[in-house]
Amino acid sequence: MELRHLRYFLAVAEELNVTRAALRVGIAQPPLTQQIQALEAELGVALFHRIGRRIELSAAGTVFLAETRAVLDRAAQAVAMARRAGRGEIGKLRIGFTSSASFSPFVTEVLKTYRAQWPEVEVALEEHRSALLIAALKADDLDAAFVRPPLTPDAAIEVQWLVREPMVAAVPVDHSAAGRRAVRLEALRDDPFILYPRRGGSGLSDQIVSECLRLGFSPRVGQEAPELAAAINFVAAGMGIAVVPACMRHLRPDAVRFLTLERSRLRAELGLAQGRADRSETVCKLAHLAGEVLIQGHSRALRGSEYVKS
Repeated sequence: MELRHLRYFLAVAEELNVTRAALRVGIAQPPLTQQIQALEAELGVALFHRIGRRIELSAAGTVFLAETRAVLDRAAQAVAMARRAGRGEIGKLRIGFTSSASFSPFVTEVLKTYRAQWPEVEVALEEHRSALLIAALKADDLDAAFVRPPLTPDAAIEVQWLVREPMVAAVPVDHSAAGRRAVRLEALRDDPFILYPRRGGSGLSDQIVSECLRLGFSPRVGQEAPELAAAINFVAAGMGIAVVPACMRHLRPDAVRFLTLERSRLRAELGLAQGRADRSETVCKLAHLAGEVLIQGHSRALRGSEYVKS
């Protein structure tokens, strides 16, 4: 039994006239009659009573009609849902992000806008280091991820670099420079620096050290922090100063002050990583939306926003 047989039966049951039913489904009357007879033979029951030239539903046909309508309605719904899923309007989107990316207004704006535009897509969020996020993408455990460099080049992964964010100095509230709005990095040369191990996937330690060397000093490492958020807490505990992305400057206002770094080349890059093959439409929509938010953010940057196009 195929769906077309149910459609033939529905037409005859609703029209109670084979000629009109044949016109409705677009086939000749004799083949339609044969299809109905074959359906009755398959079911082993009569679906219609034939009274002269008139037909009417049998008791079995009446029950079968209700079920036929339900089946065809579900089939139409399945087709509609499949097409919506193909357009990325429904489904599930698994997004990963680094701990620092969760503080980025850019990331939160992308997620907020995505949920508003496609509310029927279930968004599952997962936080990990960038290296682990890339591994999850390759294992098909994630669909996309907001990551920071360095990343090992991988032919299976494409990274759309989106923003380059200024870095700021985080100092304890009782630091001698805490009352200032800006400071030069070299002015902090005597402070112990809180840096980040390369295995943490932050990619910032080498940049910070290189910038310090460019400015004529080698930073004294007082502590390593496993994540950027932990570095802020270490600063609050008076264990040293840290250089962090500007998006984190609202953390620990009770114990930490964030100072603009004057004449600094330090930037924290943020990108959207995704697999190169078999991208779902939900992922494509996320990437396109990120680009739109980037353009809007770039326009704001011309009016003083801290985010600029990479």
